[in-house]
Amino acid sequence: MSGVLTRLRALPTAALSDALDRIGVEGALHGLSPLSDGFRAAGPAFTVRYAPVDESGTGTVGDFLDDVPPGSVVVIGNDGRTDVTVWGGIMTGLAAHRGIAGTVIDGVCRDVSASLAQGYPLFSRGRFMRTGKDRVRLVSAGEPVTVSGVEVLPGALVCADADGVVVVPAAEAERVAGIAERIEHAEAGIVEAARRGGTLREARERFGYHTLQTRSRS
Repeated sequence: MSGVLTRLRALPTAALSDALDRIGVEGALHGLSPLSDGFRAAGPAFTVRYAPVDESGTGTVGDFLDDVPPGSVVVIGNDGRTDVTVWGGIMTGLAAHRGIAGTVIDGVCRDVSASLAQGYPLFSRGRFMRTGKDRVRLVSAGEPVTVSGVEVLPGALVCADADGVVVVPAAEAERVAGIAERIEHAEAGIVEAARRGGTLREARERFGYHTLQTRSRS
C-alpha cells in the first residue's frame, strides 16, 4: 500500500477525480475545502461519526484521537453541520505531534490559527467557534461514514489539496493511480505542444483531452 500511496500523494486531486470518473466511481467530496491552499494530505481513512446528543444531554468530542495510527487521515462525519465544531486546537496539536496526516470534516472546525501555525492540514465546510461538547456525541469509530453522499470506508485512501478532497477505494488504488498518471502526462503534453506553436484545439485532439475522464466501456 505504501507504494501506491506515494503515487497518489504526488498527484493532484483534479487528476484523481478524472480517473475516478473514468472507472465510474464517485469519490469527490463536494463542499469541502482546505483552511490554506498550501495544505495537502494523503493517507488511509480513520473514520468517525457524530450525532446529536441523546436525552442525557451530554456528549464527547475528540477522545478517539488516541486510537488513530500515524499517517492516517481522520474523516469525521457530522452530517455537514456548521453550527457546532468537532475539531479544535487541542486535537490539532496532538494530531500534528503524533504524525497524523490530516483531518477531513463533514462540518466545521475552530482554533484555525493553531492549524495554520503548525501547518496541520484541515479540510472542512468552514469554521465556527461554538463547541460541540454537550451538543454532539461520538457514535462510532472505524465504521463507514457518508460524506457528500459518498460512503467512506475505513482504510480507503483519502487525498486532499487546494481543490478539495477525493476518496479512492483501496481496491481501486492501483488502477486510479495509473489512470491519473496518464491524464497528467497527457495534459502536460497538451501544454507543451501548444507552447511550441500549435493550436490548443489541435493539441487537445492529439492527446484525446475531451475523453480523458470519459467512463471506459472495457
